[in-house]
Amino acid sequence: MALLDKYKVLLDTAKSAGINDFQYAEQEGVLQIRGTAPNADIKNKLWDIYNQIDPNFLSGDVVMDIDVSSAVAGTQVKVITQNSNLNIRKGPGTDQPIVGKAAKGETITLISRANDQWWLVRTKDGEEGYCYAQYLEPVS
Repeated sequence: MALLDKYKVLLDTAKSAGINDFQYAEQEGVLQIRGTAPNADIKNKLWDIYNQIDPNFLSGDVVMDIDVSSAVAGTQVKVITQNSNLNIRKGPGTDQPIVGKAAKGETITLISRANDQWWLVRTKDGEEGYCYAQYLEPVS
């Protein structure tokens, strides 16, 4: 099955959801998807659809590089790891590649709660991705 057919629902949802600068292309057996979502709920919805088509993202035939518009306001959260940096991942899961790190004690911006375990965050340097929620606490 061609990747464009396999991921048609994902691509159609991204197109209709108002992804800015939306681009996709199949290269060397991998579907590359890029753009900027107007809000975190849309980004999380795309990850949910991707997981339904390819449970646990096992096939590795998609690279989804969707950011959330920097105009999205968020609350501040503090990294509360024991003694190490917190990994920031491309998607919600430990199987997703690490795209950045946040230092113990660092304050970062919570964009949204993808679910009870994974929160979408942005560092002061603009790195965006998912962190394990257990290591974050709201700043009062």
